[in-house]
Amino acid sequence: MSSDKNLVKRKMNKFVLSINAGSSSLKFRLYGMPQEQVLLSGLFDKINTKQMCFKACYGDDRVCEQLIGKQDFSYATHFLLSFIADHNLIDNVDDIYAVGHRVAHGGEKFDHSVIVNQEVLQDIDLLCNLAPLHNPNNLMCIKIFQQVLPNATQVAVFDTAFHQTLTEDKFLYPLPYELYQQFGIRKFGFHGISHQYVSLVVKQEFAEQHDWKVINCHLGNGASICAMLDGRSVDSSMGFTPLAGLMMGTRCGDIDPALPAYIAQVKECDIEEVVRIMNFESGLLGVSQLSNDCRTVQEMADKGDKQAQLALKMFINRVIATIGAYAASLNGVDLITFTGGIGENSDHVRREICSSLSYLGVHLVGDSSSNNGYISSEQSKVLVKVINTDEELMIARDAYQLLSS
Repeated sequence: MSSDKNLVKRKMNKFVLSINAGSSSLKFRLYGMPQEQVLLSGLFDKINTKQMCFKACYGDDRVCEQLIGKQDFSYATHFLLSFIADHNLIDNVDDIYAVGHRVAHGGEKFDHSVIVNQEVLQDIDLLCNLAPLHNPNNLMCIKIFQQVLPNATQVAVFDTAFHQTLTEDKFLYPLPYELYQQFGIRKFGFHGISHQYVSLVVKQEFAEQHDWKVINCHLGNGASICAMLDGRSVDSSMGFTPLAGLMMGTRCGDIDPALPAYIAQVKECDIEEVVRIMNFESGLLGVSQLSNDCRTVQEMADKGDKQAQLALKMFINRVIATIGAYAASLNGVDLITFTGGIGENSDHVRREICSSLSYLGVHLVGDSSSNNGYISSEQSKVLVKVINTDEELMIARDAYQLLSS
């Protein structure tokens, strides 16, 4: 009887595959839509290295982990489709209705998700210089899936699109205006898929509220804060690149703009090397001299490691300052949300941040418990909530809705 029900469900579902390609990783999730039933989720990590591995969850909490060895993104794609077929997760991989791809940078061209055609591919290619670590891989994965799933519609979901509602006074830098006109130099903002997911969760809960002011803190190895008004992004801490804004796992965030040239001079290296240091050797890793993983830094800080304590304090200070700036910009705040690996899981970081926001009327409950995600007390004038972000679900929703409209 249960197998008959599963067969009916399969026939009713339209299968959508969410793809999130990083510089050396490939996250995936297979959904039955519109029910949003997760059939498979996982990732390939350390692609193009001997340590490349595959991890997947499917069925009744079944887990598969496998060391693959040095292979590329194309191999990962074929491996994934074979896994889906071999484990009978759907009747046929050709039944996959759409593949939604996270694309890191959409520039000013894309303010919403789009069905991929030749023109879109060319536009994404032209934007590769703005996101050289991610857009080329995003583009490559789209082309691979076009080849291996020719009947599926490919959809591009842009991580910058949510922030295209920023006004000119918020996205421009105080540089000569012709630099924006000629070269498109401006703030774009990132983590848009995550921020948009949080905005929809909030909007659903507070549907009758107007002029609702929300500050969302996406804190993880990459970190950014978004100021939202009625579900729209009105400011973001990341800028022209994801290097700007908060201190992160390996990125420095905002520093004195004259420092890169000075560092190049004293280290006797070129500017590309300085940019590499700021992207991959800074942040929690650079200051703690231990790790980019907040859990490791926190563990060592608790044991009295001074560098770890300093790194955590600096990370927290940057978040506090940005929340304060956005509360001023919004002329108040109704809700502060925490998401991302650190935001969702580090009670210590959340409490340290919120302890410096009492001037806004922020007060947390006395212990680490939450009420439907809320960690603010009844006395708090500002609601504080932890929301588990879901970028893969947003990608699947956008792909499904675009094809259904």
